[in-house]
Amino acid sequence: MRGTEGCEVPKGLSEGGQAARIMSVASTVTSADQTNLTDKVWHNAEAYPDAVQFVRRTAADPPGGDWQNVTCRQFRDEVLAVARGLVAAGIEPGMRMGLLSATRYEWTLLDYAIWAAGAVSVPIYDTSSADQVAWILADSGAVACVVETAEHARLVAGIRDRAPGVRQVWQIEAGDVDQLKQRGEAVSAAEIDARRKRVAAEDLATIIYTSGTTGRPKGCMISHRNLDSNAANAAAVLSGLLHENASTLLYLPLAHVFARLIQIGSVQSRTTMGYSAGMQRLRGELRQFRPTFLLSVPRVFEKVHEHAVQEARGAVRRRIFRWAERVAIAYSQALETPRGPRPGLRLRHRIFDRAVYRKLRAAFGGRCRYAISGGAPLGAQLGHFFRGIGVTVLEGYGLTETSAAATVNSPDAIRIGTVGRPLPGVAIRIADDGEILIRGDLVIRGYWNNPDATAQALTADGWLRSEDLGELDADGFVRVTGRKKELIVTAAGKHVVPAMLEERVRSHPLVSQCVVVGDRRPFVGALVTIDREAWPRWVAEHGRPPDTPVSAMREDPALRAEIQHAIDEANTAVSHPEAIKKFRILPGEFTEAAGELTPTLKVRRDAVLKECADEIAAIYQT
Repeated sequence: MRGTEGCEVPKGLSEGGQAARIMSVASTVTSADQTNLTDKVWHNAEAYPDAVQFVRRTAADPPGGDWQNVTCRQFRDEVLAVARGLVAAGIEPGMRMGLLSATRYEWTLLDYAIWAAGAVSVPIYDTSSADQVAWILADSGAVACVVETAEHARLVAGIRDRAPGVRQVWQIEAGDVDQLKQRGEAVSAAEIDARRKRVAAEDLATIIYTSGTTGRPKGCMISHRNLDSNAANAAAVLSGLLHENASTLLYLPLAHVFARLIQIGSVQSRTTMGYSAGMQRLRGELRQFRPTFLLSVPRVFEKVHEHAVQEARGAVRRRIFRWAERVAIAYSQALETPRGPRPGLRLRHRIFDRAVYRKLRAAFGGRCRYAISGGAPLGAQLGHFFRGIGVTVLEGYGLTETSAAATVNSPDAIRIGTVGRPLPGVAIRIADDGEILIRGDLVIRGYWNNPDATAQALTADGWLRSEDLGELDADGFVRVTGRKKELIVTAAGKHVVPAMLEERVRSHPLVSQCVVVGDRRPFVGALVTIDREAWPRWVAEHGRPPDTPVSAMREDPALRAEIQHAIDEANTAVSHPEAIKKFRILPGEFTEAAGELTPTLKVRRDAVLKECADEIAAIYQT
């Protein structure tokens, strides 16, 4: 990796004991003081007017409508037109605007138009509850809000008394974006140009409220420099993915900073970005769009693997798939050895590539060779499987507080099981207690309206306390081992990090989620949910009707034996006191609607512990 300064032991960075190790990487790209995120939009329109920047859907029906190209010049012109409309509507520089919508072309258009008008965008997940929307709009002091659907409009109307600053609400599906364009015809393009040029790198670009697994969401104040420098340095490391001949189909929520970074990186590198109509249509859209890389979260890769296992119907096909799976993993593992895969392994890999792996790659569209994963650990076994079939998953790590990516594996520097090396311009330090500390232009200035939380998160010399535990190896690769707040201390005083156990149990095809419990308890236990897609086939194979609910079989010996096998496999990675001794199978899966999952499918541990208190108590009943 270019610019690596290596690992050093700096003086005075630890309080007592041995000094912590640090990995610092020099910046590849530094944002100039007058840089802002709209500059690339205007540059691309002038230098590459006919290059295809986005691919949008023309309508929701028929399913997804037709694909329509948007060139760099067309995008700039649309951004300008909407920005003029916002100015005509009274949006002034520095004002905050809510943006409540699923991922779609108009999301990106509005984001850049808000910036072009000199304002600040405040994204809100389209699945947010009324209380969450009210809190974000009120706390941010938003003066307007763009929503996607009539349902969203009704939700905002119902909480306007709790967000008195909101004066105007526009609805995408009601044609309000086009009305904004018409309204802006009286505002000159020179006015927008003047506003854009007054926005500097340190100015606020967006306030992103952490989806949070605990407590009220905090508003992360993210500047133009934070996002611009992070995206540019990420693109430099991932130049094999982000470039003018590359394409990606985005389906993760743009309200999340991870997807936002890819949006900005795509504009900077002129990577063509398409928008999925939703998870239900994703499989067909991937075959149509044929992206060269994808952005995803671990649960999606787990589901792809589980689906492949389930599709191998019959004992013979199941054995063939398991053999192909072992070969893929062995092949990937051999790539990390000095000699590489041996001739026999290469031959078996070629055979299975024609018979099995090619079909699996077709599920991603056929051209996809890389995917970027973040948000939670993928698991080394799954990482090796996907690289072995020809779709290398590059795990990265970051927080909303780091404007997305702090570390990433790259095609040229990958170590499966880690989250990669620090990006250029980033320093990673492992504190004495194992906490990952982060410093660089990507770190936010603090939390909106929350100086106490800011003081807790940022040290006096600019290090962000991530609240994640991790390790830094001799080559600068970072491994995340768990969350400080999720550390379990049993009644016997044994410290247990749940993440590794949960990840291993979750890798079983029948398991959707696992939550390890045991804080101040005599032993470690687990709550397990069953995957709704894998369930019908499993019950049919065990002589039950496919519509048999999980709730009717929670104590079934065959089901418990299946889950016990997953538990036993996970326990091989830990000591006896850390091992899961008992488990409960829950009657249903965790959901975002119930508040148990974040929009990126991470478990809200506090919510689960509260909702499942009786189930947890049952684990410890004698």
